[in-house]
Amino acid sequence: MPRPCRPPLKAVAMILEIAQIDVKPGMESNFEAGVKTAAPIFKRAKGCKSVTLQRSHEMPSRYRLFVQWETLENHTVDFRNSADFQEWRKLVGHCFASPPNIEHVTEVMRGF
Repeated sequence: MPRPCRPPLKAVAMILEIAQIDVKPGMESNFEAGVKTAAPIFKRAKGCKSVTLQRSHEMPSRYRLFVQWETLENHTVDFRNSADFQEWRKLVGHCFASPPNIEHVTEVMRGF
């Protein structure tokens, strides 16, 4: 007998910001320290639920920052227009090899 499908996701799905960040070679430790220092900035940001940083194995100067937001506007309006966004950029912006590539996604399926 087939298992029943999972219940549908919440009517209002969270937004996941995925920032691909290429860091200047040799600045990886500074960048990681800056992100760690910035964790409280994200924690107090309106609608921010979590932040995770991952580093590429194949391209060690490439990172992906995953930030979970309640709404798209929490990131694109509330955070981006805040003094905390400027502080975030002060902590890590000097490490960027190029501007981060930002994308927002919503979960549509979870297998298990």
